[in-house]
Order: sequence, then structure tokens, then C-alpha cells
Amino acid sequence: MIGLEFEIQTSSYEEDMTQDISPAEMVKAFSLGKAQDVAANFADAIVIGADTVVTFGNEILGKPKDAEDAKRMLQLHNGNTHKVLTGYTLIDTESGAIITRAVETEVKFRNLEAYEIEAYAASGDPLDKAGSYGIQTQGAALIERISGDVYNVIGLPVGQLVEDLKKFGINPLH
Repeated sequence: MIGLEFEIQTSSYEEDMTQDISPAEMVKAFSLGKAQDVAANFADAIVIGADTVVTFGNEILGKPKDAEDAKRMLQLHNGNTHKVLTGYTLIDTESGAIITRAVETEVKFRNLEAYEIEAYAASGDPLDKAGSYGIQTQGAALIERISGDVYNVIGLPVGQLVEDLKKFGINPLH
């Protein structure tokens, strides 16, 4: 989207969801762990690790187990506001410089009819998405309002990332 050339490397970092830390600290820790795991394989690279969670109240909403679990989460969202938190870490493997940040966006759902929840859950779209919806897919129709970076909800807060990349001498919009 912003013109960066990149390659995807899968991390073998194991996320520990049992830690007693805030969701913001959790996504920062997970992004750091993923980035450090991948960075160990490169001598001269900028590595970006990221992790996203959806929270409603004190509950972290991961990917639903099945359509029934998706309906449960969608009912929680129904007419309410929840938070999407993305943690990302940048590592310059040459200098060892690290930036870790958490970005929060609030999402308010429309007041949904029961048939809308049923149909969306049955579509299969929510089954591979934290919080049981994808704003970049059919789930966009469920949203009333977003406060913050929409790209954070999609998965990576691009504007803030560009600001941090500039600290490493990378300006993709230059």
C-alpha cells in the first residue's frame, strides 16, 4: 500500500495468553517476541512484528471456535463499542535499535437485527478473524463508527508505522 518492498517470514514465537498483563502490554510483548525471533535470522534488515487483539470490556476476543462462538461475539459487539489493539515492533538488526508500540482504535457496531448476526456468522467470514468480524470484508456493513486508525482494525496502523520507520531512516512516501 505504501510502496515498501518486503518479504514475509513466519515466526516460531509462542504466544502465552495466560500472562496477567493488559491487552496493550500483551500485544507489545507478542509483537516484540515475533520480531526478535525473525530478526535473529538477518544481519542487515528492518523487521516488523505485529499482533492484534479485540477487547470487549475485560474480555480478549480471539478468533471464534465456530459459528456459535462467532454469534456470541457479534452479540457482544451489537450496538456497543469495543477496542482493537495492535502492537508492533520494529527492529533494525544492524544497529539493534528497537521501537515497540501499541495502537488502540475504538469500533462501534450498528444495532444489528438477529438475522444480520445469523447471516454473517453463517457466511464463514468471521471464523478466521479476531473478534469475529473483518472490517475489510462483509463485516464493514456491521460498523457504525470508528474512532482512530481504520488500518489498525484491518491489522496494522500504517500512519504510525510510517512515522516510526522514518526514525530508522526509511520514508516510503519520499
